[in-house]
Amino acid sequence: MAQRSRALITAAALGALATIGGSALSQETGANAPRPAPRWPDGHISLTGPPGEIGNWDGRPGSTLAGKMANSDGTGLDRFNLPTNLSIDEVPFQPWARKLYDERQATYTKDDPHTRCKPSGGPRMFHTPYGFEILDLGDEIIFLSVGAPHSWREVHMDRKSHPENVGHTWFGDSIGHWEGDTLVIDTVGFNDKFWLTREGIPHTEQLHLIERISRPDFNRLRYEATIDDPGAYTAPWSGGWYIPWVPGNEPFDYLCQENNLDAAHMVGPAASVQPQQ
Repeated sequence: MAQRSRALITAAALGALATIGGSALSQETGANAPRPAPRWPDGHISLTGPPGEIGNWDGRPGSTLAGKMANSDGTGLDRFNLPTNLSIDEVPFQPWARKLYDERQATYTKDDPHTRCKPSGGPRMFHTPYGFEILDLGDEIIFLSVGAPHSWREVHMDRKSHPENVGHTWFGDSIGHWEGDTLVIDTVGFNDKFWLTREGIPHTEQLHLIERISRPDFNRLRYEATIDDPGAYTAPWSGGWYIPWVPGNEPFDYLCQENNLDAAHMVGPAASVQPQQ
């Protein structure tokens, strides 16, 4: 499909989007029928809300790529995870990576780089609280995270390959394409300074990440990541979760460096809570 231009992001285009969304909604049958995802005037799926409806996507803390997380009282937090997720014992860890994962279980609330205002690369961005925005500009897609150090991530839709000498950064180099209504993102060039998930699934600079994002209905994104990292795993593996749309949720002035709402989790010796380089 030819790339849509930024000209689509105009009042006329937004009005058409609202019309399409309303038309689809009027065709629902049954009080419990899920509301269909909105579409752009060219029929392409929209990953944001229609005009006049404030809201954004809110990654839930209990979501993870593998295994199950739980509250301190033992109640489950895994209801957003994909039913096809592996158990943690099925993940093809290399021995050192499994050891590191196990060590992080006892310390993830204080040792996660995210709690020290570091960017959250790959899957970690998609279960960060306070929501995130998606801007589809045709030749690029931008993810804007609220509950982080005002991070944004660019996905280049106008090229087919990565630079020959890609560096190692928090978000890597991402190129994307559409397979029907599914956004497929191919990313390389990560550093190893962030955690793949908030409970500490590790990776190395060899990580090659494939993410698939779709919108099965208005109120959900389906996020699935394939981890191909021969530095930490013996084979590629996949996992993911559903991300709910939260009406009325919108960005607010979250400046992590000045307003770190997760500081209470930074416990232990003074040396352990110094900013990581």
